[in-house]
Order: sequence, then C-alpha cells, then structure tokens
Amino acid sequence: QVQLVESGGGLVQTGDSLRLSCAASGRTFGSFTMGWFRQAPGKEREFVGATTWPGSSTYYAESVKGRFTIARDNAKNTVYLQMNSLKPEDTAVYYCAARDHGIVVTTYQYPYWGQGTQVTVSS
Repeated sequence: QVQLVESGGGLVQTGDSLRLSCAASGRTFGSFTMGWFRQAPGKEREFVGATTWPGSSTYYAESVKGRFTIARDNAKNTVYLQMNSLKPEDTAVYYCAARDHGIVVTTYQYPYWGQGTQVTVSS
C-alpha cells in the first residue's frame, strides 16, 4: 500500500512563497504519477499539477501555471510543490495524490492520497 505524507503548509501573505513536500513510501517510482490537488472550504477538490515516472514530464492547471512548479527527489521518493506569488484564492488544503498510470486531472482516478496540509494566504 502506498502511503503519502504532505508537509510545508502555513500562513502567508499575498505574494509570498511556500514549498510543500510529499513523501511517498510503499513502492518505487516506475510508471507512476504523483500529483497535487487542493480543496478550499465549500468547494470541490481541484487538480493543481503532477509529474510522472519514467521521465520527468509535468502538467499544471491553468490557474497556477507560471506560479507553481513541481520538482522531485527520486532518491527520497519525494515530490515538491513550489508555490510563488501566492494569492488569497490559493487558500486551501493541499493534497498529494498518486496513481499507477499517467497524468490525469480528475480526482477519482487517483487511488492514493495524503491527509493534506493547510495553506492560507491572507490579503
């Protein structure tokens, strides 16, 4: 069973940056995708971005493209979400997710989930 643990959330102001981490255990990365989703209060969980193995392809939602960047440390089985130029609308619980196939943007296609880390952006 794959286990995912997010960390790095916090309270910041508009324009600040945060770096989230997602550590995976229970498998090695091969033909595998790790992605980021977020869920604001009263809203549906939405796709943020993802990266896939093999290779290093990445894909981002239009709402974060140019501001957020996904990086990874293969040796540590860890994926990072670098969030720059944060806006109040970025406030949400951010979740790490994984699947055994390529990148998709729908939540139901990701069977593995972390418990989330809170990101709050004040204005």
